[in-house]
Amino acid sequence: MDTITIVLVLLLAVVISGSIAKMLPWSVPQPLLQIALGGFIGFVADLRVELSPNVFFLLFLPPLLFLDGWRIPKEEMLKDSKPILELSLGLVVLTVVGIGFFINWIIPGVPLVVAFALAAVISPTDPIAVRAITAPVPVPKRLMHLLEGEALLNDASGLVCFRFAVAAALTGSFSLYDAAVSFLWAASGGIAVGFGTTWTITRVKGWVDRRFGEESGSQILVSLLIPFASYLLAEQLHCSGILAAVAAGVTMSFVEASGKALAVTRIRRSTVWDMIQFTANGIIFILLGEQLPAILAGATETVRIGHYDPVWLPFYVLAIYISLVAVRFLWVWVSLSLTIFKAGRREGRSWRPNWWLVTATSLAGVRGTVTLAGVLTLPTALSNGAPFPARDLAIFLAMGVIILSLVATSIGLPLLLPGLRMPAESSYEAEEDRARNASAAAAITEIERVQHSLSAGRSDADIYVAAASQIMELYRTRIANRSRDSESATLARRRDIIESELLLAAVRAERKLIFRMAQGNEIGSETARKLIQELDLAEARYQA
Repeated sequence: MDTITIVLVLLLAVVISGSIAKMLPWSVPQPLLQIALGGFIGFVADLRVELSPNVFFLLFLPPLLFLDGWRIPKEEMLKDSKPILELSLGLVVLTVVGIGFFINWIIPGVPLVVAFALAAVISPTDPIAVRAITAPVPVPKRLMHLLEGEALLNDASGLVCFRFAVAAALTGSFSLYDAAVSFLWAASGGIAVGFGTTWTITRVKGWVDRRFGEESGSQILVSLLIPFASYLLAEQLHCSGILAAVAAGVTMSFVEASGKALAVTRIRRSTVWDMIQFTANGIIFILLGEQLPAILAGATETVRIGHYDPVWLPFYVLAIYISLVAVRFLWVWVSLSLTIFKAGRREGRSWRPNWWLVTATSLAGVRGTVTLAGVLTLPTALSNGAPFPARDLAIFLAMGVIILSLVATSIGLPLLLPGLRMPAESSYEAEEDRARNASAAAAITEIERVQHSLSAGRSDADIYVAAASQIMELYRTRIANRSRDSESATLARRRDIIESELLLAAVRAERKLIFRMAQGNEIGSETARKLIQELDLAEARYQA
């Protein structure tokens, strides 16, 4: 019963945080509100949420990382694959070594291997936190894709370094060869498991659908189970469950590109996944805040035993975060100079990344769920039974870095974006126009075929011809509007926006009347439900 109560309280807290965000006169990132609300709950309510790291990883990370891998634009990741790999591999190793020595230097009471473990667990950026904290900020698309791609891939490298640092602390020995082999197995095995699991399940599901028909509810449930299956299988094989979940999501996007699922399945599934993403993100940050009081108490006791004044704790967090940003700034400058803009220089353009871009990219390295869950896996005792050195202090420092990165990014990015200068991107409008024209032409051809098929030999064939002509005229108008010169095409797109606004107003007026008629018993509830569903789908289409 206590567990059910805790779950209900957390869900209610997510709802309240969303309401508070709407009520505030200024824009505050919702994750920060949720951390503050969680901290308030931790101080005033004795929930005693015991976070088991393994359970935490399993419940939250697989579905959220799966969804990120599913929805992230693949062509953008491939275009910037080199800088993404440099940030997710090279930067992690540099952070572990450089920040590890730095932590040991400013806090000599933290053993070097524990400092390396802490540096490793705070090295990965978090795709969940990146997306949540930048949601209200107009970040350029290419920069956002770079940050998301880095965050999806650097978890494995950071956690592998973390596990080997912990193993070195427990056993007193370290093998670079074993670490390299373990990393290769964790990465390649995780990717293979994610791909193989998704491909196998979707193939079986497709065979069942073709033979017996598709049922939307079961399709949605299967999509929810795939990330958990991939994660658990990878962990059983001692691979990276995180990369398995990401690879499963990427594979799912290619599978779904076939378009074999029913339209109603895609609509319902998208709604379910949006709800899961909103709920899980909210619970994660509220739990982070709820853990703060106990972690702060443990860290304070640790520094007192080590003869340090607890007043220095915030300064340790600040120093570690500034060093993280400094190392990231240096690496991002080198990476962007050598990779993203290399092609532009070959083409005769002298464009170079300015300080605003490098600073924004460095500041946007938000820490979150992976860091929290990873640091909580620190063992409580060494192999000889002695307490693990500075465990509570390490957890507090990691927690402080998470919160400080969220605050700094939410404040700093809006200030940096006005001066941000990115290389020119090809417009997506021409690509969209080509796709719309081609799909409209295909629709006209199919309408003609169906019309001839249905009206052949019928006495009322003229009705079919008139109906087909009316529908085809809509598609011909679309093609004409998008086949003009750039100025006319811009005006046509502006007219489309105005038409959408007018259609939205009309749909809302229809729905308001339907509700009024249902309340007055002028129509039955079944009829009202059907009409409201149609109008809701129409509104979603016009808002897209």
